[in-house]
Amino acid sequence: MKHSCSVSHKSKRQVARSIFLSRFRPVGILEEDEEEVKLPPKDCDLFTGNWVFDNITHPLYKEDECKFLSEQVACIRNGRQDSLYQNWRWQPRDCFLPKFKARLLLEKLRGKRLMFVGDSLNRNQWESMVCLLQSAISPGKKSHEKSGSLVIYSIEEYNTTVEFYWAPFLVESNSDNPWSHSVKDRIIMPESIKNRGDDWKDVDFLIFNTYIWWMNTGYMKVLRGSFDADPIEYDEIERPIAYGRVLKTWAKWVEENVDSKFTSVYFMSMSPLHIKSLDWNNPDGIMCAKETLPVMNMSSPPNVGTDHRLFLIAENVTQSMKVPVYFLNITTLSEYRKDAHTSVYTTRKGQLITPEQQADPATFADCIHWCLPGLPDTWNELLYTHIISHS
Repeated sequence: MKHSCSVSHKSKRQVARSIFLSRFRPVGILEEDEEEVKLPPKDCDLFTGNWVFDNITHPLYKEDECKFLSEQVACIRNGRQDSLYQNWRWQPRDCFLPKFKARLLLEKLRGKRLMFVGDSLNRNQWESMVCLLQSAISPGKKSHEKSGSLVIYSIEEYNTTVEFYWAPFLVESNSDNPWSHSVKDRIIMPESIKNRGDDWKDVDFLIFNTYIWWMNTGYMKVLRGSFDADPIEYDEIERPIAYGRVLKTWAKWVEENVDSKFTSVYFMSMSPLHIKSLDWNNPDGIMCAKETLPVMNMSSPPNVGTDHRLFLIAENVTQSMKVPVYFLNITTLSEYRKDAHTSVYTTRKGQLITPEQQADPATFADCIHWCLPGLPDTWNELLYTHIISHS
């Protein structure tokens, strides 16, 4: 596969291929605060590597220094005693990720909008990005506001916004209310995007995901008719078939509404769960609770139940698109990180888990979302690497 280059919009549309994050321009050097930031070589596979313990450079920020963090992901504040999960650095096999420099990224974002679109894992990554940037922002020069499905973090001195848009299936569903979406029967409209995706238009960096809301059942409920009908009618369709229909609709929207000269599009692969401790050979474990280290045998990732059928669908769809989409393969590197979930140091239905509930991890442990600082910071290091390499 080849890289994006300076060609006409028409010729770009004629080349049907995806551009993957693991392909970069030749090694370059950027200067920021009189410190060189070295870029990886273009042929480096950033997604194959190992987790290295590094308590010198990681975490990239401290939990108590990011006042923006929500209760859901502030694990130390919520009583977690161990903190080693914050000290692991992803090391690609054949190169190094560039040092994260908040001011350098902010310069690349100056006058632009960056938006995460998707489910609560993309919100997890959005919170991480805000914390990574906030240390370089002057006090009083940042603000935070909510408007419907959109949450906007504004950075006045750089005239930029870092935004999150709640769309757990990317297409329209009965779960699109960002504050009230815990519905028993999740029903989707695979060929319809809410408000025609108007809120996603004219954004400079779009980062999409959709996965965790697909994992409740092997079949998805697909609306037949209207949500206003009584009773609501639907068909049940196998998960991969429904997922393929949704990504086809999403790809069509991207190709009809995105001009790659002005907008970069990213698709995050699947963020894994760690539900069964037998998956990493811990018969005495209770889900991800009390896990304090990654899977240390990194010769191959554990089989933790990730639906790789959906991974292949996303990979194939992004490869076949006319508008370049950068596919960020966070799945494998995240499958090692059984230690990094919020577990019982989080919220449930908007309320902080009580000590009594913490004592019952089999019922209350959250092995879906991730503590911050933590794993989503690495996802953003990968995103950062691509942005600074291609801007």
